Amino acid sequence: MSFRNGAPVDTRAPGHEAENSITQNGFKITTQKLPILKAAPIEEMTKQLGITPPEMIFGDNFARVDHVASGWRIEFNAFDALDRVDKTGDSMLKVSYSKEWQQNRQKQFEDIKEVVKPFDWSYSTDYKGSTPDTPKLEPTTKPIPLELLKRPDPILFFDDVVLYEDELADNGIAMLSCKIRVMPARLLLLSRFFMRLDDVVFRIRDTRVFVEFATGEVIREYTAREEKYEVVRKTLAGTKEDVLAIMRDPNRLAEYIPIVEKTTDTVKLK
Repeated sequence: MSFRNGAPVDTRAPGHEAENSITQNGFKITTQKLPILKAAPIEEMTKQLGITPPEMIFGDNFARVDHVASGWRIEFNAFDALDRVDKTGDSMLKVSYSKEWQQNRQKQFEDIKEVVKPFDWSYSTDYKGSTPDTPKLEPTTKPIPLELLKRPDPILFFDDVVLYEDELADNGIAMLSCKIRVMPARLLLLSRFFMRLDDVVFRIRDTRVFVEFATGEVIREYTAREEKYEVVRKTLAGTKEDVLAIMRDPNRLAEYIPIVEKTTDTVKLK
């Protein structure tokens, strides 16, 4: 059995293409979307991670940007993202959620074959992508040039890849996905973790990767937003918006949730 990112590669289903890719100015952009993992790969992933994967785990999916000449790359995959989940449960215990919710969540895993230590059942991750040690991304104050991204340039390649999803014992949702769009002169990748735990908290953690092909400049921006559920609900109640619809839409929710952490780094590949 072959392995990828610490977990076995699932058997490819008939009719599913393996990869989609495009090469632009020395950068190769690749995505892969395959069905949800089967039981055997999930069991192996559980052993490798030390935690039980989410309900829907797309362990073979990924989005990757390769700079062919230098060998530098950045990739987003489910295994590495889940490896960043708190495996002690401490971060989840800091959130004042109900004992009933915790007990119900625990019962879901009572029948697993091996004992798994307590961990953050919300699958919250601060994953910023997997990169090589060299050349290394260095801190910067330079922002992603949003004006360039607002230009009506033709889109040469677009994909939306789900890495994992969990309904948090019917009390909300946790989801990690990755969108990428490639234009003639540049690309933008957005990896987003969105978590809504009903009556408790909202989290949105975004990693944006911008590449300017002509200069080989890569800018990576990580932004974490978080707010209590009730605070957001009350704020939305004071607007004329459809409250329930917005609370399920991270794109619209973001403007109502404050930033609690932001970092930016960069590397030049030419």
